[in-house]
Amino acid sequence: MGFKLWPQNVGLLSINEKETMQHLNQRLSSYLEKVHSLEQENAQLEKKISEWYANNAPSTLPDSSHYLRTIQDLQNQVFTANVDNARIILQIDNAQLAADDLKSKYEMEFSLRNSVEADVGGLRKALEDLNMQMQDLEIQVRCLQEELLQLKKNHEEEVNSLRAQLGARVNVEVEAAPSVDLNKSLAEVREQYENLMERNLREVESIFLARSAELNREVSSGAEQLQTVSNELTDLKRTIQTLEIELQSQLSMKSALECSLAETEATFGSQLSQLQTLIDNVESQLGQIRSDLERQIHEYKILMDQKTLLEMEIATYKNLLDGHDIQYVKSSL
Repeated sequence: MGFKLWPQNVGLLSINEKETMQHLNQRLSSYLEKVHSLEQENAQLEKKISEWYANNAPSTLPDSSHYLRTIQDLQNQVFTANVDNARIILQIDNAQLAADDLKSKYEMEFSLRNSVEADVGGLRKALEDLNMQMQDLEIQVRCLQEELLQLKKNHEEEVNSLRAQLGARVNVEVEAAPSVDLNKSLAEVREQYENLMERNLREVESIFLARSAELNREVSSGAEQLQTVSNELTDLKRTIQTLEIELQSQLSMKSALECSLAETEATFGSQLSQLQTLIDNVESQLGQIRSDLERQIHEYKILMDQKTLLEMEIATYKNLLDGHDIQYVKSSL
């Protein structure tokens, strides 16, 4: 194929025009051959593209609706899991605050318990001191009683001795009047001794009773205080035990919530990893298809540009040829 000049017209042209037309004719022929070659290559390329699409492209577009539904379901599950995680974290924080509060209360109660135990120890020591003082007073009372008995015994012995002496004198003397005065004197002396002994005995007994009453009051007061402190200590022990049980319960609940949170994160993390792998594979396939399409479109555009350029050059040479034909017709006329 190609355009060529008529032989009968060539002889009528000048030498320069003839050479120019030959040169143009050669260039036109080479361009036409190139166009023909490019058209064949383009046809082969289009045939290859068609064959590739026929072999590789699916008959119908892939239905990705189930992927979208799966992604939507997983997104909903992730959102629900995030809400659950936030709620669990809030519960853990609340449990931690409650545990800290219980720990603070436990430390306060434990400190109060130590203080009460120290007070109880002091009261027990005071009670032991009171018991020792009471024992000392009892020993003193026994000593005083023994001394009182000894004084009574000595007094009786002295009285008997005086009576014996006075009785002997009465038997010797004849007059009766002095014996009456002597008996009276002895009676007065005896009365004075007895009054003195009774007064001393009453004083000792009053001192003993007063000290005994005071000791009894102190012992009773100490026993009451000890009982009160013991009751408070029992209540504190019960309170501490209750707080320890509640603290263990809060710690157990916190541990369970943390385990649940870890399991939830692991489960949804695995699902998200699988989904991300699936998405990456689909994106990789889509990217490969997009890259192939872009490459083919680019090659096709290049071919179309070359074809357009060649068509423009062909039109230019055709116009030149048409112009020479018109000039030849005019000259022949």
